[in-house]
Amino acid sequence: MRSIWNGAISFGLVSIPIKLVNATESHSISFRQIHLADGGRIRYRKVCELDGEEVSGAEIGKGYEEADGSVIPITDEDLAQLPLATAKTIEIMSFVPAEEIDPLQMDAAYYLAANGATAAKPYTLLREALKRSRKVAIAKYALRGRERLGMLRVVDDVIAMHGLLWPDEIRAPEGVAPDEKVAVRDAELDLADALMATLGEVEMASLHDDYRDAVEAMIAAKAGGAFEPVEAAGEPAGGQVIDLMAALEKSVRAAKASRGEAEDEPADGAGGGGGTGRADGGDGGAEVTPIRRPAAGRKGTAAPKAVGGKKSTATSARKTASATASATASAPAKRATKSTTKTSGGAASARAGSGAGSGAGSGTGKKAASTKSTASKSSTAKGSSAAAAKKTKAATPRRKTSA
Repeated sequence: MRSIWNGAISFGLVSIPIKLVNATESHSISFRQIHLADGGRIRYRKVCELDGEEVSGAEIGKGYEEADGSVIPITDEDLAQLPLATAKTIEIMSFVPAEEIDPLQMDAAYYLAANGATAAKPYTLLREALKRSRKVAIAKYALRGRERLGMLRVVDDVIAMHGLLWPDEIRAPEGVAPDEKVAVRDAELDLADALMATLGEVEMASLHDDYRDAVEAMIAAKAGGAFEPVEAAGEPAGGQVIDLMAALEKSVRAAKASRGEAEDEPADGAGGGGGTGRADGGDGGAEVTPIRRPAAGRKGTAAPKAVGGKKSTATSARKTASATASATASAPAKRATKSTTKTSGGAASARAGSGAGSGAGSGTGKKAASTKSTASKSSTAKGSSAAAAKKTKAATPRRKTSA
């Protein structure tokens, strides 16, 4: 690999000659600007604003513009003569645990290669010291016209250096967090933990850029003349998810299905059959999933009532109305029966009352009182029967007339 910088690592009184090599590379696909009418490339030409002539790269230098618009020329020799120890040296300042480095400070990464045979021994010494201490080295170095901050750590058998942003280059996250006060339930956290456990870990080496593959396939198809445009996927709905619990449960089931794991059976009364809808009742709203009912018998929740328990008010009303209609229809029949009843019915009732009175009298041992009571009841029953017969005779002609 080609080095982009030569210098040394200053480790106390130890100097380690090294070469700086890029540890990363970009695989992004670059495009050229073209003229749509004829496909010609659009190029930017560097022209001097004073004489209007195009200038080559060899004639272009650096300059610093003052507030009044005047420009002060700066050459590479001027920069090389700056009184900085880091101009050609990576100066190690301290050693700290790796967890103390904020990932927000991470910048470009480089490999530090030993430059020459004399660098092998001190290079190995520093590498093994970093391994045994389980710490990283914080250093300063100058590159591309500015002094930078770096972190040295061991990757396999190589010392790698990550460029770090200066602390004052990290912006405070003001106004980024949600303003609303939101309470997260333990049940939601439990589902989030279950989703994290289901997704598990991933082999970083197995990850790749699907977008780049799709762009390369499209370019190859267009070059061969066999490109067929595919309808773009619709924009995702911008609505708010109403049921967070349902969304988490669906995510857990989808993650298990993608891994080929068996899906757990839902609890009684939970999930299933609920269906989904829209928050606004239309097609463009958010997806709404009914909240799962708690299982019967679970502590802290009431069990659902069994079917066939307390009847509803509507059912009772219907049965009452039916009974009323039946009673109304049977009333004429009852009146007809009463009209055909003879006076002997009253006598029978009297005899029945007499029998009942005798039984009661024998139970109490007072026969005289029972006989007197029986006679009184018998005469009362006869009077009632006679009155009923008179009413029946009076009602019979009116019923015939109405018929």
